[in-house]
Amino acid sequence: MKGLLSIGVADIVGTAISATFWFFLASFIEPDEFGEIFYFLGIAAIVSYISLIGTQNTIIVYVAKKIKIQSTFSILSLIVGGISSIVLVMIFYRVDVSLILLGYIINTLALGDLLGKKLYSNYSKYFLIQKILTLVLGFTFYYLFGVEGIIFALAISYVAYAFRVIKGFKETKIDFSLLKTRYGFIGNNYMMVLSQGSKSHIDKLIIAPLLGFSLLGNYALAAQVVGIMFMFTTIVFKYTLSHDATGNPNYKLKKITVLFSIGIAILGYLFSPIIIPEFFPKYSETVEAIQIMGLSVVPATISTIFISKFLGLEKSKIVLVTKIVSLTTIILGTIILGTIFGIIGLAIAFVLSTSVEAIIFALINIKVKQR
Repeated sequence: MKGLLSIGVADIVGTAISATFWFFLASFIEPDEFGEIFYFLGIAAIVSYISLIGTQNTIIVYVAKKIKIQSTFSILSLIVGGISSIVLVMIFYRVDVSLILLGYIINTLALGDLLGKKLYSNYSKYFLIQKILTLVLGFTFYYLFGVEGIIFALAISYVAYAFRVIKGFKETKIDFSLLKTRYGFIGNNYMMVLSQGSKSHIDKLIIAPLLGFSLLGNYALAAQVVGIMFMFTTIVFKYTLSHDATGNPNYKLKKITVLFSIGIAILGYLFSPIIIPEFFPKYSETVEAIQIMGLSVVPATISTIFISKFLGLEKSKIVLVTKIVSLTTIILGTIILGTIFGIIGLAIAFVLSTSVEAIIFALINIKVKQR
């Protein structure tokens, strides 16, 4: 419980700090400006998933198994990330987007190492430092440079993780031979995280050109709220993955997590019509979106529990196939339902994709048990 508590406190406090920044920012700026920020953050995030040869989950599993592979993953990811950052500057003429890309990469590499080693107190320190810097630098850069300074501030907030990555290079040697017998798991997990990460951001990239930045701003605010609702499940996953990898399934904790997610979904549905109009009057379209998207917390929690189990068993192909189906669902749903029903259609597509994912995982789990 000490390890879970360390992750939980850090994530709750850190998410509260981050949410404070984003919610205050949303109350200051127009929905189209808010949407534009998340459009470019979405681009940087997807490119970071492409660049990360060693995904966070892969690093956690192998580090938990005492396989010293993290420096090898780090050097490959940083090389690809450096090339990708140059490409982004050439395409968008925005240095801030390329810098936040590098921030995302070192964040993933550092946290994967910390969680794999079960250094939960150190994880808490790094996580909280980054969130505090998000708040302080975010508001400072906003008042000094306007909306254009926000992404720069976020990129700088990840600087503390760079020290952890550098320390990782000192602790373990770069050894490409460690990859030879592990291509299957690494490749499947890479594609899985790419599809999962794309699912989290591809909708924003579709919405902006299709429906405009203003609607994207409303949708992005709803996604921020739903992200907070999903926080407890995220905390549990960070704890359970390294334990699943070493044969400790934590069944009771996972059951509690599902029950808790049901309660969170109900609270989100009931209180969003009260809170959103009071604090975000410019985002009138967000209320119904939150009520619908909040329902996804339950199937998303179920999926996360299965992901932890299958990755712990190194059955990444199951997760990969399911994530691809889920990604396809949200892309088609965003285009078709979003075009017809606007933000309500987008919210339905969001819930539909998480539900399809949970159902597939449940069916596969039944088949695995029967073997």
